[in-house]
Amino acid sequence: MRSLRRALRAVRWYVRELTDESAYDRYVAHVRKDHPLAPVPTRRAFERMRTDRQESDPRQGFRCC
Repeated sequence: MRSLRRALRAVRWYVRELTDESAYDRYVAHVRKDHPLAPVPTRRAFERMRTDRQESDPRQGFRCC
C-alpha cells in the first residue's frame, strides 16, 4: 500500500510539473521568501500576469488558443 501511495504521489508531481500547474506554488514560495512584505497575488491574478507576459514577448510569435 505504501508503494502505491508513493507511486501516485510521483505521478501527481509529474503531471503538475508537466502541465505547469505548480508554477503558482513556486511563485508564492518565491514571493514569501524574497519579498515578505509584498502582497501575494491570487491565483487568477497570477495567471493573468503570466498570460500577459507571454503574449507581450515577441519571441513567442503565436497564440495557441
